[in-house]
Amino acid sequence: MTAGRRVGIAVLGLGWMGQAHSRSALRLPSLFPDHAYAPELVVCADTDPGRRERAVRDFGFARATEDWREAVEADDVDAVWVTAPNMLHVPMIEAACAAGKAVFSEKPIGGKPEHAVAAYRAALAAGVPSGVGYNYLWAPLVLHARAMVAEGRLGRITHYRGRFLSMYGSDELGLLTWRFKLAEAGYGVTSDILSHSVSMARFLLGDEISELVGMRETTIPRRPLPTGAASHYGRGRPEDPHGDVENEDFASMLCRFAGGATGTFECSRTMVGPESQNAFEIYGTEGSLAWNLERVNELQYYRRGPEAETGWTTVFGGDRFPYHGAFVPGQANAIGFEDLVAIEDHAFLQSLVTGEPFSPSFGDAVDVVAVQQALVDSWSSRTWETVPALRAQADGAHAAATTAQED
Repeated sequence: MTAGRRVGIAVLGLGWMGQAHSRSALRLPSLFPDHAYAPELVVCADTDPGRRERAVRDFGFARATEDWREAVEADDVDAVWVTAPNMLHVPMIEAACAAGKAVFSEKPIGGKPEHAVAAYRAALAAGVPSGVGYNYLWAPLVLHARAMVAEGRLGRITHYRGRFLSMYGSDELGLLTWRFKLAEAGYGVTSDILSHSVSMARFLLGDEISELVGMRETTIPRRPLPTGAASHYGRGRPEDPHGDVENEDFASMLCRFAGGATGTFECSRTMVGPESQNAFEIYGTEGSLAWNLERVNELQYYRRGPEAETGWTTVFGGDRFPYHGAFVPGQANAIGFEDLVAIEDHAFLQSLVTGEPFSPSFGDAVDVVAVQQALVDSWSSRTWETVPALRAQADGAHAAATTAQED
């Protein structure tokens, strides 16, 4: 077997997700022997000197730089991973696209719908491949659930419930970091975690949300101001100066899907109890499914049948499901969060070499933020809103621009 085609990688930002993707690149050849690519960690860009040192020393990057533009424009870079804070996503993506690089960006691509649209238009104009880090879609049991829905195992889908309830912002003394500021993070939980729930629903049902009505709340309106290079999980003191939280802590919506199913969604970063409850429930005329990230290796299945045979069954993860066997053999041997990152990175890199389309792409991200836009509109109108056709509008603008250039 050949080593595969070299893919030189730049990672922009060596925070939590930058480290996860960097570790992923190191692991992939040993996890997936059929890989058609040969990943090479070429350059890491980060403003922190300590992180730049770690990038070379611990992760094996050939070099590190403070200037992310230098990284995206480097001749030995083929693909760029954007793992910096939200406010930097669009300029990094636009520069990488202009340099002809494939781009993988962590969600939500900026923090507002218009940011995702700008990224999509940049990739269209440059004709480069794109990918988005909705990593929970790659959980083996989520992939199995999608197949069950597609095969009609649940019958006609009647209702979908999606939720992402988290405690990461539940401490009132948690610092007022960039995630709580509109200019730096964009919207709050609708950008940060509802994007995962909406992408999951689209992926599982193969259907689009057509209309919705929703609400929002900022449950912790003020937080201690950070000093220095504060961590997202840093904690202040009651006597510290405080500032205003500028985006939402909680959001929910009722919706209808184009195929006729109804749906409910809710997300929160301040609830006490659910630590990382990214979950879905799918209800059909012949059965139901339920999954929760907190139990990533378990899928609940209810099959309608003779009265004596009905009831919920727990399906445990194992090597009979997609990708699971790359990490551990057998049944009920668990995999974890960074394994999902490795799966999505493998699929993206494989697509770069084979030329197969990758999903979720920037186009898929635009479809997700179109739902967010309708939700934001509903906050103001306090009524039902139609989900706008943002991707079709961007496609039309691109087609018109291309035609004008040809003329």
